[in-house]
Amino acid sequence: MSKELGKKIFKILVYVFAAIGFFLVLGFFAVRFGITNTTGIIDSQRENFVGDSTVPKDLAPHYVNGTPWEQTSEWRVLESALRKDGEVLLLAANTSGVPARLIASNLVTEQLRLFFTERANFKKFFEPLKILGSQTQFSWGVMGMKEQTAIQVEANLKDPSSPYYLGKEYENLLDYAATSTDLKQARFVRITDQKNHYWSYLYAGLFIKQIEAQWQKAGFPITGNVAILSTLYNIGFQNSVPNATPQVGGAQITINGVSKSFGGLSAEFYDSNILEDIYPKK
Repeated sequence: MSKELGKKIFKILVYVFAAIGFFLVLGFFAVRFGITNTTGIIDSQRENFVGDSTVPKDLAPHYVNGTPWEQTSEWRVLESALRKDGEVLLLAANTSGVPARLIASNLVTEQLRLFFTERANFKKFFEPLKILGSQTQFSWGVMGMKEQTAIQVEANLKDPSSPYYLGKEYENLLDYAATSTDLKQARFVRITDQKNHYWSYLYAGLFIKQIEAQWQKAGFPITGNVAILSTLYNIGFQNSVPNATPQVGGAQITINGVSKSFGGLSAEFYDSNILEDIYPKK
């Protein structure tokens, strides 16, 4: 190969790698600043939720049993798992000060969404083993909590100036062992533990309790309003804006061709008498 040809090939390679690097950097900033975001079902319902409309917007009718999802194999797996987890969920509920049925309502909705979305995994793992789906990527654990949400739940417990602050008796509930040096890893392990879902339930309960505190302090109490609290659980702290006319919404969940909102489906379970022997209404 001639010296001249070698130089040309080298230049071409430099340009190619430079172009690749440019597009990678461009992609990073596009994601970082939300340029690639699309509105979608969830974002549309978030806008409706924080708006000032006077008409509550609930996409899901409330049934008392006879619910379509109650007849599915997905529900049978979920019911079995809920019964197995009764003791640990009740413990987390007592610790957080939130009714177990309210935590269970969000668990039911999150798991039904996962089961009907991840059909292959449901048939391969969840159905044969009769277990809950524990997420480990964009959301964590059986309750589908995002890492940043978990971090904020922890921080809110320690900050008396926060509208989410619950009091001194709650401050140390999520403390890590003194020997923990990698908190990110420790947080991931506790929330995604497939053998013990206590931490997943506790984080969820504390999130709900903190949201209740925020709205109570703002003069718009929503304690006991399952549909609204579940909507907020789904759309997160950043979209929790206390107001006089909150609306039910959240992610759209389609079960056998029927679409429901996250908040509406959670309330549907809560209002029924399903599993009341373990998770009574309060």
